[in-house]
Amino acid sequence: MAQFSRLEVAQAMKETGMIPLFFHSDIELSKKVLKACYDGGARLMEFTARGDFAHEVFGELTKYAIAELPGMIMGVGSVTDAGQASLYMSLGANFVVTPVLREDIAIACNRKKVLWSPGCGTLTEITRAEELGCEIVKLFPGDIYGPQFVKGIKGPQPWTSIMPTGGVSPTEDNLKAWFDAGVTCVGMGSKLISKDIIANKDYAKLEQDVKDALAIVKAVRK
Repeated sequence: MAQFSRLEVAQAMKETGMIPLFFHSDIELSKKVLKACYDGGARLMEFTARGDFAHEVFGELTKYAIAELPGMIMGVGSVTDAGQASLYMSLGANFVVTPVLREDIAIACNRKKVLWSPGCGTLTEITRAEELGCEIVKLFPGDIYGPQFVKGIKGPQPWTSIMPTGGVSPTEDNLKAWFDAGVTCVGMGSKLISKDIIANKDYAKLEQDVKDALAIVKAVRK
């Protein structure tokens, strides 16, 4: 069961402005990545469950976070149906991120008051997601749409909260463009937790990179 309410999760997304995204099948390596992100100041992690037995890794990571990383909000990404969402919620997922808008996932998450963030690419999809109770919409793939799309959405719908994923880099220029456009937070995967960092097990660099990215987010926000 979720440790944090959907309102608490939405507030943490807004306050920190960045969610690291990560998947690996090795539990011990994943714990070290999670710890480095936590020590760098991240307070949310989207575990992009894309591999076989990913739920087993997620379950262990969630137990580790509860025991060792106070305030760390564990969520799951790449969820494609309500059954998968329910499985991960039973393993402690505090938020559920999906690549597409699916009403069955909305119903499953809303029933347990768990924040869900569907991948949307049109104003119609975004509006439907909000009608279904979505707090923060995922713009995916972000690099296809870009900050200008966010500006376009925020014109007629200034109340819409958007989190782009894909095409987000931990650079001042990139983050400034997104936040100037009006995003609530960003999701950042391989541009932050790179293959080199994983291959070299350079967790100290990851911790510093997370600190630097969060500092940039704080600086560029209006």
